[in-house]
Amino acid sequence: MPSHVLIHPEARWRLPSTIPKRHARKKPMNEPDPNTSRPLSGAKAWIITDGKAGMVVQARGVADALGLDYEMKDVHPTGIWRVLAPWGPVNPAERLGEQGSEFAPPWPQIVIATGRASIPYIRAIRGKAGPATYTVVLQDPKSGANTSDLIWVPAHDRRRGPNVTTTITSPHSFSQSRLAALRTELPAEITNLPPPRVAVVLGGKNGVYKYNEADDVRFAKSLESLAALGASFMITSSRRTHQRLVTAVDKATRNAPRILWTGEGKNPYANFLAAADALIVTADSVNMCGEACATGRPVYIFAPTGGSAKFTRFHEALATRGATRELPEQFTQLETWDYSPIDAAQAIAAEIERRYGRRKHMLAGATS
Repeated sequence: MPSHVLIHPEARWRLPSTIPKRHARKKPMNEPDPNTSRPLSGAKAWIITDGKAGMVVQARGVADALGLDYEMKDVHPTGIWRVLAPWGPVNPAERLGEQGSEFAPPWPQIVIATGRASIPYIRAIRGKAGPATYTVVLQDPKSGANTSDLIWVPAHDRRRGPNVTTTITSPHSFSQSRLAALRTELPAEITNLPPPRVAVVLGGKNGVYKYNEADDVRFAKSLESLAALGASFMITSSRRTHQRLVTAVDKATRNAPRILWTGEGKNPYANFLAAADALIVTADSVNMCGEACATGRPVYIFAPTGGSAKFTRFHEALATRGATRELPEQFTQLETWDYSPIDAAQAIAAEIERRYGRRKHMLAGATS
């Protein structure tokens, strides 16, 4: 259940003093597309991350697209071993490759790693397991092209090479089949909202986006104008969302039918994506923007003060693809447009399958 539901404008809601952090599910949830036959479906795999939600989402998205039978392995090096990552070795005390270690034979067919803490582990596994284990790193490992068999980076990143593949957005688990399934079982709190239903996905301040007070006011005025047109809202904050922005959004939408989730109870984010007729996403999160563009529904991007060359390249690519438009300061109508849903996980999975199959063929030829 969402923590705050307003179907009637007259209802009142008390704003919490803090915004709880979303909790990432760390256990594997394999959701291969039932409509697709995948050559690596059921293959044993490891996913190595430091447990951060953004890293887990990306790696699990690719594993789900492949249909892997995977095990999550969180790593948390300490002391000098943490400082040396991603360039240094694994702490010898972990006895990687020896029986009793968390990383010991039998080696899996696939290892996916993401995040600097994971890089020493995948590099060591690649050395010990040999070509029978195919290694994949998501995001630039910073430790060179030989870190793994395949490296994925977003297209706005500058790394390129023979073993590098790119996509516009980051991978995630919101496949078309999953979104379609979610749309068949939406909770009453969402289906009771009058159309058009607009999902509002709030990020917050980071290293490049500043969010001054004028930004919050500008964002709130845009939502006010949309509410005046009769839209309903499904609003979710994140761990980076500052209280001033939540307060502004609350005030702007309090007279409209809405659901506002701030952390208590079951996270309705997936249902929000599936149910939205249109989406508004803040520009500061590549992951959130990419997940919104998986829906195939119109996506408006709100850009606060700041930005960087990387973010500019990312948002220009989404706009060129026809998925996003800039959030207007005042709505006079809610526009609609069509584009093919963007699914990076499926594209990365297809590239892994192609390269894995090619190497398997080469290895078979070498041993025949």
